Amino acid sequence: MLDIVLNNTQIHTPDINEVHFDFQDKPIEEQVKLSILKDLLNLNWNINFSNDKIEVIPPEFYDKEIIKKSMQVKRIEIINQNQAWISKKINLARDNLAMGYEVLKSPIIPKIEVCETRKQHDLFRILRYYWSSPYSDYVGRRIKLIIRDYGLKSRPVIGIAALGSPIIHIPERDELIGWDKRTRTKNLIYAMDAYVIGALPPYNYLLGGKLISYILASNEIREIYKNKYKDRVTIIDKRRSSDLVAIFTTGLYGRSSQYNRLKFNGQLLFQPFGSTKGFGTLHLTESTIEKMRQLLKERNVEIGYRFGDGPSWRMRLIKYVGTQLGFDANFLLRHSFKRDIYFVPLAENSIEFLNGHQNRPIYYDWKMKDLVEHWKERWLENRKKNLFIRNAVYKFLPVDFKI
Repeated sequence: MLDIVLNNTQIHTPDINEVHFDFQDKPIEEQVKLSILKDLLNLNWNINFSNDKIEVIPPEFYDKEIIKKSMQVKRIEIINQNQAWISKKINLARDNLAMGYEVLKSPIIPKIEVCETRKQHDLFRILRYYWSSPYSDYVGRRIKLIIRDYGLKSRPVIGIAALGSPIIHIPERDELIGWDKRTRTKNLIYAMDAYVIGALPPYNYLLGGKLISYILASNEIREIYKNKYKDRVTIIDKRRSSDLVAIFTTGLYGRSSQYNRLKFNGQLLFQPFGSTKGFGTLHLTESTIEKMRQLLKERNVEIGYRFGDGPSWRMRLIKYVGTQLGFDANFLLRHSFKRDIYFVPLAENSIEFLNGHQNRPIYYDWKMKDLVEHWKERWLENRKKNLFIRNAVYKFLPVDFKI
C-alpha cells in the first residue's frame, strides 16, 4: 500500500475512462503527488481516504487492456513532443512502404539493412513511432535493422528490429544462465536484448512480426554483430567481444503471441523462462517524471546522469523524490508491469558458454533463407488463405500510413 499525504487538496475521481486533476496554482510538491495519483488511478489502483492521507493499493494484476492504456498515454505524450519532426518525416515512411496488392504477388525475399546513415536512422525512427508501445532510445551498444522485401522492385520495408546492451541484472535470466555477479560481468558482453521486433503494414497482416523474429535467430544476425564489434575487446580481460551467443527479449503485454510456437528443426527459438518482477517506471507518465525533475530543480538538487544510465536514472529520481515527499518509492517502483522473458539461444551450448563452463560456442547453423522458407510454409501460406486478411492487405496504401 502506498501512502501519499496531500495538504488542503480536494480529490475528485469521476467515473470516467481517464482520471484528470487540476494542477493550476498548486505548489510543485502537490503537483507531483497528484500526478502520481492520476497515473495510478488510471491503472485501476484502489484509493482510500483517511484525513489528509491517501492510501493507494495496487490491483492484484494488470490485464492487457490496462497495460495498453498506460502505454498509449505515454506514447501520445512522446508523439506530441516530437510532432514537428514526425510531420516532416512521415513521407519518408510512406515512400518506403509497399502497395498492398503488390505484396500479395511478392515471393517475399527479406534482406537485412543495417542502419548507418542519417536517412536510415530517420526511417527507423519514424517507423518505430507506429508501434503501440512508447518510443524510447536504448542506451549502450545498439544495432538497428531495417528488413526489406527484395521480392518487389521498390524493395519496401517489411519490418524493423533493434538489438541493445542487456539490462545488467534480471534475476530470472541470471538464474537461468547460472550467473553470479562475477561471471555475469565477464560474459554479459556475449548477449543482447532485442528491444524492437515487428512488421509494418501490410506485412503485419501476414504475420510479418514472426518473420522478423525468425530472422533474429539467423547466422546473418550473428555476422552483422561480429562485423560491428570485431575490433572491440572487453575492458576486464581484453577478450574479443564480437561473439553473439544469445538474445533476450520480453513480451509487450506479458505473454507474447508473436514469439509463441516459433520452431525450426524441432527447436523452440524463443524460449519463455519466467517473467520480470514488475520493478520499473513504465506505469508512470512522462509528465509525472517531468514534474519530479522540476521539484528537484526548484530545490537545487541534481540527480547525476551519465550516458547509459537510462532506466536506472529514472529509478534514482523517483527514489529521491519519494524521500523528499515522504512516500515509499520502492513500493511504487515494485508495482510496474510484469512481462514474460524469452531466451533465444544461438548456440547449442549458449548457457554453458555464458556461465563459463565451456570456452567456445557451438553455433546452430541457421541460415536466413532456410528460416524464411520455414516461415512461409508454417505461417504465411495459411495466412494468405484467409479472405479477411487478404482483403486487409490488398486495401493498404502507403498514403494511408499514419502515426
